[in-house]
Amino acid sequence: MTLAEGKIGYDYIVEKLTLPDQTEKRLQALGMIEGTEISVLNNKNEGTVIIKMRSTRLALGKGISSHIAVRGKEHE
Repeated sequence: MTLAEGKIGYDYIVEKLTLPDQTEKRLQALGMIEGTEISVLNNKNEGTVIIKMRSTRLALGKGISSHIAVRGKEHE
């Protein structure tokens, strides 16, 4: 699934980024790499996704969030 499909209040693990090099490198510099845990704080209908990653909030548009593959985090 993609981050754009994420549900509010759920935690996910980043599996793969398939973005243009410049955008991908910027997100990686912010700490979004494979295996990073993220929480969806808000997912608006227009496509904007607000996430919490490594104690930082980020707002990502649909163009970016739809190219980030994630999987659900298994709760213990």
